[in-house]
Amino acid sequence: MWGVRLEPGEVKAAGKRGAEVKPSAEQGLWEWDIPDGVYTAREVVKALGVLLEAIYVQLGEAANREALLTNIEKSLAVAGRETTLPLGALPLHDHARTELSVQAGRIGEALSKWAREFDGESRGLEELGADVLGRLIFRSRCDHHLWTHEVTDMLQGPAGGPPVMQLFNEYLHQIVLLRDALLPFENWDEVPIELKARNARGLRYTEHAHSEFLSLFLARPLDHKSLVHYAKSLLAPELSAAGYGFQYRLGTILPAGLGAELARAPRYLLRWYPVRTAESVDGGDSIAFVYEYPDYYAAPRSLLGPGSPEGQEADQRRLNGITEAYLQAAVQDSGQAVIQFRLGTDAGAHAVDLGQVFRGASLPLSIESCKRRDRRPLFGPRETCNRASCCGPCPLPLRACDE
Repeated sequence: MWGVRLEPGEVKAAGKRGAEVKPSAEQGLWEWDIPDGVYTAREVVKALGVLLEAIYVQLGEAANREALLTNIEKSLAVAGRETTLPLGALPLHDHARTELSVQAGRIGEALSKWAREFDGESRGLEELGADVLGRLIFRSRCDHHLWTHEVTDMLQGPAGGPPVMQLFNEYLHQIVLLRDALLPFENWDEVPIELKARNARGLRYTEHAHSEFLSLFLARPLDHKSLVHYAKSLLAPELSAAGYGFQYRLGTILPAGLGAELARAPRYLLRWYPVRTAESVDGGDSIAFVYEYPDYYAAPRSLLGPGSPEGQEADQRRLNGITEAYLQAAVQDSGQAVIQFRLGTDAGAHAVDLGQVFRGASLPLSIESCKRRDRRPLFGPRETCNRASCCGPCPLPLRACDE
């Protein structure tokens, strides 16, 4: 661990929640929004349930719960007519998009399950009453999410009309935005999302970044920068600086390979860590983690050479002498931070820029990986990397532990 650990109580007490509905500018009607506060993905789905309950009340006997829930499942699937993320139809030959495709399917299934679970609670009906739900009417522009034929007949039939059509459109759009915004995070179900001071309903403040991300994701292989930028749009939209990770008020976002087992670690996903890694110079909560060397060619190199049995045995003895491994952040005058990965050994201390470690290497990083016995240099460049097709063998100047 590193930095200052955030206890669960600190995260959950970070925001207060108000009412989900409020009187509309149109007399006698009500508006809906997710109140300001701190939410997990499950809690966002719970907050969305009020929209479905309003549809049931306004449709009366014509309401078909199963048809609406089935449409939600199909919208969150990665294949099929109603899918909002048609990954199943794409030939995904790169590891990054394949990894995120599996992630999308996993998240979509969980959100659909929670939608069903909360649908049976009738929380909105108990807390707000049928009168308020019956007058929950607001404008929700069309976001081009397809409905099943059964849902179309129901919402556009004699009992339906624009009010219920827009309620279901809003529900679908919000849950799609949620699914896609969580794609970068390995532990997506744990990530605390703080909603505050928004000028758009629910998660619509992520729409611009969402469109940019999908246009990249569906068209070509992703890079790490794009994934981090999209993650910031959900958790730290005020943060403009680029980097390989960042800190926001409720934790730290870094590549998921940090501290994970080599065989099981994701290569491209990020992870939320309940840690405050650095203290900012201006008292703000958000800090971008940047590379010590913006141009990877500029970093000094250590030539590893072919090695020898005697040298390998000496290296192994040195690795077995590791006493600690930790991260140390240094905040710059710009407000950004550089993080060093530091090793303490019987022979002395060694350090390397954490950003440089993650550049192209996609190597899980932990004290156990430092001690592994396969004789490969911990931070040495791979034989190939993502850039190999455009500029030859990987030139990344990643350094060995004993730099």
